[in-house]
Amino acid sequence: MSTARRYAGYRSYSYLRPGIDYESFRLAPETGRQPAYDLVLDAGQRRRVESLLARSIVISLHDHPVVYPLRPEEFRAYNRAGRQHTGFEGLARSGLTAVFDNLMDGEGMITSSAGWKWDETIHDLGMRLCDLGHQDYAIVGRTVGDIVSAHQEGRLAVVFGLESATPIENEVDRLDVLYGLGVRQVGIAYSEANALGAGLKEARDGGLTRFGHRCVERMNRLGIAIDLSHAGDRTALDTIEASSKPVLITHAGARAVWGTPRMKPDDVLMACAERGGVLGIEAAPHSTVSPAHPAHCLESVMDHFLYAVDLMGIDHVAFGPDTIFGDHVALHRVFGPAPGPGEGAAPRPAASPRQPETPPTGAPPAAQPVPYVAGMENPGESFANIVSWLVLHDYPDEDIQKVIGGNVVRVLGEIW
Repeated sequence: MSTARRYAGYRSYSYLRPGIDYESFRLAPETGRQPAYDLVLDAGQRRRVESLLARSIVISLHDHPVVYPLRPEEFRAYNRAGRQHTGFEGLARSGLTAVFDNLMDGEGMITSSAGWKWDETIHDLGMRLCDLGHQDYAIVGRTVGDIVSAHQEGRLAVVFGLESATPIENEVDRLDVLYGLGVRQVGIAYSEANALGAGLKEARDGGLTRFGHRCVERMNRLGIAIDLSHAGDRTALDTIEASSKPVLITHAGARAVWGTPRMKPDDVLMACAERGGVLGIEAAPHSTVSPAHPAHCLESVMDHFLYAVDLMGIDHVAFGPDTIFGDHVALHRVFGPAPGPGEGAAPRPAASPRQPETPPTGAPPAAQPVPYVAGMENPGESFANIVSWLVLHDYPDEDIQKVIGGNVVRVLGEIW
């Protein structure tokens, strides 16, 4: 990909003195960390990919566009320092118009809802806003108009989101504060239960709480998109029913393809689509694996895409790769177990299409361990490879433009 025309080489916090004004770490490269993924396109197909990326609104519905240190043993110290670097160079080469940036708050957020603290959330958000304020390539995306303007001007719209509403504790007005600070998407729960409802790790899902209902109504009124990616199944269905606006599943896959709780069952996916919502297909290591491609790669991710399109319709599917700049497998190893691979279990057979499936019991299916997800390695490369795959498989331009951004723009127009 060529560099976005407004990017002039800015690096995070370059207005300060590393090692003097803030603790400095040697960061992973934003480009070329792993070999390029070759889909073997001919010259005409490559031109079509470049054209589609240049003229389309391209949106990542969920990513963490943070650059992590080269040495995994420094990951915790880097998070504790509270000054995470945005991968502006990698993003400028990505073809993205907008990225939903879900903040990496505190060192416990990957493994536990207890890691989400209000003061850490505000600190992280403030630091990122300060960094953005010192450059003129990326803007804060607060409206659909901001995303459209970013596309027209060769900029990047950064849409701030939180994977969980846990930091608001039991204070519904904190949602107003988050909106005022630019947050436009909030998850109900991050895997473990909170005051709003159950996460997908809970053995018993009591559904959306009374406080959760109040929060759904407030987010509807404010114009904050609701995310169900890490919510339990009952809580997800309750939220879809309670919301007066469509909801998002920003980063997940189909449980019928890969039977782990991290994936969503057919009834949740169908309910989301029937109310006008959108699923973003996930790609974090060892998550959206498939029996046909148990070594997680672009092909595994697209197996979930194919199933979701057949089940939900192409107007309700997008991509939320959920990647970082750096060693994502090591990130899961440092902060907790990765979403897979399982401990020696065989993959569960896929459910029949369009049939709801109960959450799996026992050990999750086993994926083949990989050092990185080939073709979906970081926020800078994912969408060029997704578009290349779609072109290679003869999808029409109209459908490609829907799934790489058009569907998200439509639903945001209803939510925001």
